[in-house]
Amino acid sequence: MSRNGISPEDKILAVQKYLDGKISQGGIASRFQISKTSVQQWIFNYQSMGSEIFFQRKNKRYSKELKECAVHDYLAGKGSQEDICRRYGIRSKGKLQKWIQVYNDHGELKSSGTGGASIMTKGRKTSFDERVEIAGYCITHGHNYAKTAEEYSISYQQARSYTLKYEQCDVEGLQDKRGRRRTESEMSELERLRAENKLLRAEKERAEMEASFLKKLDEIERRRG
Repeated sequence: MSRNGISPEDKILAVQKYLDGKISQGGIASRFQISKTSVQQWIFNYQSMGSEIFFQRKNKRYSKELKECAVHDYLAGKGSQEDICRRYGIRSKGKLQKWIQVYNDHGELKSSGTGGASIMTKGRKTSFDERVEIAGYCITHGHNYAKTAEEYSISYQQARSYTLKYEQCDVEGLQDKRGRRRTESEMSELERLRAENKLLRAEKERAEMEASFLKKLDEIERRRG
């Protein structure tokens, strides 16, 4: 049971019924005697991080690096607060808003939280093939850097950097520039095509997922209308 006495299973079922158009946000709030804001947070968390988020009992840790990347992305206009929270696995807009305020007040963003999954703030060495796979995974999963970093045991900054480098410079941007860089002739045409094909598949899959999601939203709105 959660601290407010509502089980994770009940929260998940309520959100799923809402997404299926079987109950309104007000109906859920009335049933569990909570505010509509709390219901909206359930829906947001479910869509951003999946049903497993409701089973996490400890406070989630947020590294200094994650906070800075999230704030910088928002201030650079790379998405709404909802987009940034989904991308970095942040549980609520309120947390992001506090970090933005601290940053704008020239305060220092520090790692926070006392529990939850460990966060890898230091990067690790990766191969070209790994970087291609990481960028593809991140694109497929809606540029969710937090999820990508956890999946591949890399830092948030690496997940973000590889994805942006691919989007800005294609597969060439994923080559390791430290030390002697491989010349264009050394990177065979087959290697290039395999890498480009893998990333194009990821982009196509993401586009299909977005189209399916929008179609589902349209169906929900029609049922409610």
